[in-house]
Amino acid sequence: MRYTCCTHPRIGLATGLFLVLILANSCGGAKNQGVESNSDWPGHKSWEMGPFIKQHAVNPVLSAGDLQFVCPILQQPVKWEEKDVFNPAALVREGVVNLLYRAEDFLGSNNGTSRIGLAISEDGLNFEKLPEPVFYPENDSLKPLEWDGGVEDPRIVESQDGRYIMTYTSYDGKVARLMLASSPDLKNWTKHGRVLQGTHKDTWSKAGAIVAEQDGDRILAKKIRGKFWMYFGDTDLFLAHSEDLVHWQPLEKNGVLQSVMKPRPGFFDSRLVESGPYALLREEGIVLLYNGMNLGEGQARDPSLAPGAYSAGQALFAADDPSKLIDRSETYFLTPEEPYEIAGQVNLVCFVEGMVPYQGKWFLYYGTADSKIAVAVFEDGVPAWKKSNPG
Repeated sequence: MRYTCCTHPRIGLATGLFLVLILANSCGGAKNQGVESNSDWPGHKSWEMGPFIKQHAVNPVLSAGDLQFVCPILQQPVKWEEKDVFNPAALVREGVVNLLYRAEDFLGSNNGTSRIGLAISEDGLNFEKLPEPVFYPENDSLKPLEWDGGVEDPRIVESQDGRYIMTYTSYDGKVARLMLASSPDLKNWTKHGRVLQGTHKDTWSKAGAIVAEQDGDRILAKKIRGKFWMYFGDTDLFLAHSEDLVHWQPLEKNGVLQSVMKPRPGFFDSRLVESGPYALLREEGIVLLYNGMNLGEGQARDPSLAPGAYSAGQALFAADDPSKLIDRSETYFLTPEEPYEIAGQVNLVCFVEGMVPYQGKWFLYYGTADSKIAVAVFEDGVPAWKKSNPG
């Protein structure tokens, strides 16, 4: 199996129904006793974003297709999204939602080569794909790092000068590396190479979520204490800083990356934690939606979830110190429940990666079972009892 979202193997589990119970303040982890619970959203805290309501009437919003383009490396037409589509980034540009999604073919030595496609929506729910990928391995200086595993799992923010800054993962078949690219229009990209340099340049790294703030429907990279910040990692979470959004320096001590958040025994994130979309600076602090994986059978896992299940949680970091973890979810806010979330290329996966403010709501896009893409919606500031699921 090609492992796409974590350092550890994901386990393909038997499909079927499994029981999902909400944990209620029962086990350890980082806590802040001064943080109140959200009365509109039982089991969750006042600073957490949500509830995000799965849009059953339209989900999944994106599935694999038969689009073709001529691969510049193979020099032949390939059905570049024939196998699976998943793990998207999202942003609003020119009044519409742009979804940058990971797509896999059936070719190559790594159970498919990944490229990044672009789909457009005027309502955040119904998408039209561009016929060709907008970002992919080419015959360039980064080919040894991107071929033939491909380019994976984009996350994106906008700079103050209007550039789009995308982090992604390159996979050469052996090592996943956190990479960065920029674009003025989402179609023409400049690759800037590895995020981690020096002794870390060829270590396994993924999932770069840059700290940003909301400006209308734009998500702008935000400096804190004169620097940009990025959470990354798919075991623990780590942190890096930058002066220009291109060149990054990780927090380390004696050459060792410094963890800012770890998995928790007994929780939904007992095996690993991995960044979701960008980290969002809000009134309460820096809110990071993240992905957690449950430990296996017989281990210190969340017993209400199936072994190996991927669910999503939230963490709160200090607004003036991105390295300071203040609080985190007692339980998940999104977990595999629907057939397309339970069974696929990798079973039991809800993997959040793209989020946009659009038409007065927050649209959260997530990969399902490494096979399709779905959306959940949160109306910020609207009490839970006034929310309804259009499905």
